[in-house]
Amino acid sequence: MVGLKPSDVPPPLGVKMASAGAAACVADLITFPLDTAKVRLQIQGEMKGVEGIRYRGVFGTIGTMIRTEGPRSLYNGLVAGLQRQMCFASVRIGLYDTVRDFYTGGKENPGILVRILAGCTTGAMAVSFAQPTDVVKVRFQAQMKLDGVARRYTGTMQAYKHIFQNEGLRGLWKGTLPNITRNALVNCTELVTYGLIKEAILRHKLLSDNLPCHFVSAFGAGFVTTVIASPVDVVKTRYMNSPPGQYKSAINCSWTMMTKEGPTAFYKGFVPSFLRLGSWNVVMFVSFEQIKRAMMVTKKRVEDRN
Repeated sequence: MVGLKPSDVPPPLGVKMASAGAAACVADLITFPLDTAKVRLQIQGEMKGVEGIRYRGVFGTIGTMIRTEGPRSLYNGLVAGLQRQMCFASVRIGLYDTVRDFYTGGKENPGILVRILAGCTTGAMAVSFAQPTDVVKVRFQAQMKLDGVARRYTGTMQAYKHIFQNEGLRGLWKGTLPNITRNALVNCTELVTYGLIKEAILRHKLLSDNLPCHFVSAFGAGFVTTVIASPVDVVKTRYMNSPPGQYKSAINCSWTMMTKEGPTAFYKGFVPSFLRLGSWNVVMFVSFEQIKRAMMVTKKRVEDRN
């Protein structure tokens, strides 16, 4: 057995939510430069006031950012990103099993449609209150640290305050609709695909319920998720990063992209998206399984002492 053994007792809701938030933060810490590179590639074509800088590919983008802005630029928006994951992942991942069981009445072996509905539900719930953290994260990642280029934000809390003062509550929740759409797709695809692959591996006894099984399941979930969610992700990023008045709505943003840049614009940054989602899923799900099991071991030891 590679890693901790599964608990004999199902983990309670609190353990699932805490371990999901912690695992997502670990994944963000490791994969954040890929996410920043993805954002820069997605908004390329609408950056104004920046001459002579062109991003080519994920590693080319990372190299260009290090050369022109320094290595710290790869972690622009990390604080908001971690805030986002603690609010976001704990709900969309931690609540998934509970919502799925609610829809099925506690029956075993739920169907795919019920799993998809549960994933869409928790994904939408998470976005509804964690959206401001995502807006700030994206804007920090898009912000360039160059001489002669004005910076909109100097710190995370200043960014929240500035957006609220200049754009109101609507600014903090800007892009909520495309983000709900995107995260409903991402959440149900990630969790449903991960669960189906893992169950198939265990059912056919290809691997036991350990790290290799979690790795393979998470990698497959990351690839499928990227293919399905990438177009919505690009629109979400462009719309949330846009200044007031540039786009009338997320639909208008999509139409502008289609007419000005063509359909390939919706898959800008696909490689970094896959590298990021694939690696993020691997780190997150492996960490999630292990943190959850470690918390259950600790919980059992505490109960035994009492």
